[in-house]
Order: sequence, then structure tokens, then C-alpha cells
Amino acid sequence: MSNNIIPCKSILSIEDNKKIEKMIDFNLNIDDVVSDITKKFQIQITSETDVVKTYERDYSNMSGNANSVCHPKNEKECAIMLNYCHQSKIPITIAAGRTNLNGSATPIGGMVMAMNKMTTPKPKINIQLQTITTPVGIYLEDMRNAVLNQSQKKLYFPVDPTSRNDAMIGGTVSCNASGFMPGPQGAMRHWVNSLDFLTPNGFKISCKRGQYISKDGFFIITYKNKTIKWSIPTYPRPNIKNASGPYSDESGKIDLVDLLIGSEGIFGVITKVDFKLKKRPNDFLNLFFTLPSEKQAVKFHHYMEKVFHNDLSQLSAMEYFGYNCQNYMKHKTKLFQSSKQVGIYLQIPIYEKNMENIAENWLHILMKSKCKVNENEIYLLNNSTDWQTFFEARHSIPENALKKTHQLDTWSILTDTIVPSKNFAKLLNETHLILKKSKIEYLLFGHLGDCHLHFHFIPTKEQQSLALKIYGKIIKICSKLGGVYSAEHGTGKRKRNDFKECYGKDAVNQILQSKASLDPNFLLNKGNVIIS
Repeated sequence: MSNNIIPCKSILSIEDNKKIEKMIDFNLNIDDVVSDITKKFQIQITSETDVVKTYERDYSNMSGNANSVCHPKNEKECAIMLNYCHQSKIPITIAAGRTNLNGSATPIGGMVMAMNKMTTPKPKINIQLQTITTPVGIYLEDMRNAVLNQSQKKLYFPVDPTSRNDAMIGGTVSCNASGFMPGPQGAMRHWVNSLDFLTPNGFKISCKRGQYISKDGFFIITYKNKTIKWSIPTYPRPNIKNASGPYSDESGKIDLVDLLIGSEGIFGVITKVDFKLKKRPNDFLNLFFTLPSEKQAVKFHHYMEKVFHNDLSQLSAMEYFGYNCQNYMKHKTKLFQSSKQVGIYLQIPIYEKNMENIAENWLHILMKSKCKVNENEIYLLNNSTDWQTFFEARHSIPENALKKTHQLDTWSILTDTIVPSKNFAKLLNETHLILKKSKIEYLLFGHLGDCHLHFHFIPTKEQQSLALKIYGKIIKICSKLGGVYSAEHGTGKRKRNDFKECYGKDAVNQILQSKASLDPNFLLNKGNVIIS
């Protein structure tokens, strides 16, 4: 039975707490802090400038600053560092794989807690329950491979973001990372059964899905000698693929697991996760085909919704290659017959054995769409040569766009917007109109199955300020159409204004109030989602 009263457990001994209390000295310089922590707890920590500097930026390339980096090996060492920083009023930023594009791992002063040593015990699956329990410091792709190896390829973990080789488990859960599979099953939240996490002051909470659910907008956190009323966000949240701020619910009822997933570390530090797994298909059917226009691609999306009764997660990928992509794509002449065409890639999981019959059935489905699919331009990518050609073509697009950015000595802007299916065409049309009028170079690609496409701007130096204004206009349009600014990349520090634009000032205040319940000095992951 679920309730909203959450017990907190201290995992530090009386002796540990005494050591921490003796260390609290607001006048200590950072070298003395490092020396004290190393001597008393043997935690790996450094204030060496060259080492710290490598942690001052994540993939967003936003500039940050810190004075030290610690590398805890287990949850007790994490708890020690959190408790010490909490009492000493030292900001502490969690760094996992640092693949986030919005600066969530970029520190604003203080200490960085790097999670790359949090790798034990090793991931272990339960074949009967079809679950895996994993530490948070391993890479997502390593966990996915562990599932395949330990289950003898009978089970797999479906979430496959592009950064899965570089992103760590803790980071992917903290930002609710998603991959190519459309629908809720494409994101981490769907697969999390339970997790362990540490509060900003270093106390431990273990929670299973359905175990703790807020009541009337609150959880009650119980410590040994006190209780805290923890308010939760209640602003309206669109029911679409969504990585824009912490989970919220207008009724005031949120599962604690859901609140922690996607909260970008502002409420605590995840230390262990238990995931559901899925039966692995026997094979995948990989198809690439062309359409004469974007209009037909949108029409095809609506057609596929009908085919799958609005559950596109029965596909494992539905990707789009649209406006101007061909100019940045390797092997374009092998995939396209005309410069005006757009392309769609489908991956279909196969649980039956007869690939030939399934391929024939899909040919029938595509031709029945009435979206002007050319039967002679449907490419089966199931041999290694054709797959490699497509793989290189797909990954060359952002790579070549980045090269163009460097040639112009400028920076690029990538939208992450998403809207409900009924407003998809309107968002695309209005965005194209604004961008073409501006004369800014751009291209369009992304996750068609979720109505989640990326407009990639490549402005000249002279167009940079205009590009930022246009980006702001697109966020406003998206918000008015019932969408959000981020479907997969989160908020971090870069998109805090976007959060306010989509959800309003009251939502910002709700997040401030919720965080203040646990972290009154706003020390943990300072600056993520909201300015604190």
C-alpha cells in the first residue's frame, strides 16, 4: 500500500558524523578541506587546477567554475560529501558522463562530485523477474551489453540514446534520457522499477514504484528527530514525450520515483537503479524510403498512428531526414533520387522467424499509406553493407553541420521542441516560415514517431543575435501549441528561460519551493532548471 510518508535513513556512523562536525570551519581554504577529507575519510578528492578544469564544462560547452573534484566509490562516501557540503554551505554539482547539452553538469562554484567510480556491485539481472539492478557510474551501453550477455540474448534494455556509449546510468535517469523508440517506452522513466537516492544532506531513501505517492501536493520526509513537509510541483504538464523540468501533476499525486527521474539532480543523488527489461526480438527489419515532401511525411506519421492504434512504441525507430539534410549527408545519392525528397527510416522488431513474409507485409503497409511512397525507392538495410552506408549517412549530418559552424567561426542552435500530433504540421510550417525569412542556414531532422524534430540553425556571426531571437519565437509558438521546449535534452542551466516561457512564473516558484524543502541553501546542482 502506498503512502506519502517517506522514512530517511542515516548511513553514516556516529563516528562519521563527529568527524564531519569537527571539519566544519567556514574559514578553511580549499586545500585544507581536501587534506582534511583525504585524511579522515580516504575519499579521492583534489583541488589541482588542471584536474578541476576538466570538470568545468560538459557537452554544452557552457563555462563553469569549481574549486575541487571528489570521486566517491560508494553511497557512504557520497553521503559524507553531501553532508559535509550541506553543513559547510559549499555548492556541489553532480557529474556523470557529462553528455548533457544544456549545462546540467556545469558547476557554479564549489565542488564537483564525479560519479565515475560508482561502479560496484556490477549489474546483475534477474531472469525470472526480467529486471536488472545496476550501479550509477557505469555507461548505459555497458549495462545494455550486460543484459544481453547475462540473459544469453533473450532480454534487452530498449532505451538507446545517441550518447549511450558516453552517458552514465545516473545521468540518463536524472535527465530521463530517451532513444529512438517512439512513445513512453523510448524514455528511461518507463523502465525504472525502483531506485536508491541520497538527499542533499546525505540521508538515504529507497523507493519502489507505487510505494510512495504524494498526497494533496506533499510528501512527508521523516528523520530520526524531525519531519519535513516536501511540496511537489502541481503545474499542468503536457502528456507527450517530455524532458522539460521535474515531473508535475495538477492533482498533487506523484510517485516519488517519477519525481526523481528527470529532475536533473536538484532533489538528490541517485546511487542505484532497478530496471525492467524486455524480451529481445529475434531480429529487426530496417527500412529506409523516400517521400516527395514534408507534407507527405506528416501525413505518413498520422497514418502510422492509425496503423498502430496510437501506440508507435511497437516500432523501435521512426526517424526523419528533411529540409536541407541532403546537403550535409554522406552517401546521399545512394539514398535519394532527387534533392527535393525527404527520407524516413523505420526499424521494426521481429518476434517471428519469417523475415521475408514480414518484409512483404510492410511493403503492403507502406504502399497503402497513400503518401506517394515509391516502391522502387524502399531500401532494405538488413545486410551489413547497406546498413553501414545508412549509418554513415545518418551520423554525417550533425558532424558536417558542426564542421560548417567551425568554418563560419560561429555557433549552432538546435531546437528540441515537441507538440501534440494534431499541431505538428502547424509548428513545422510556422518555424520554416520564420527561418526562411531570416535567411539563416538550417536543416531539419529527428524523431518523427514523437513529432519531435530538431531545427539545426547555422547562423553566420552577423546572424547570431537574430538566431537567438528566432529561437525564442519558436519556443513561444511551441508553448502556444500545447508543446514543450525540450523532449529529450532537458533544461539544465541553458534553457531556464524556456522553462519559464512554457510553464510560467508560478511553476518556477513551485520548483523553488519544492527544492527549498530539501535544500534550503540551494547548494546541490545549483542553477539547474531554475535560477536559485
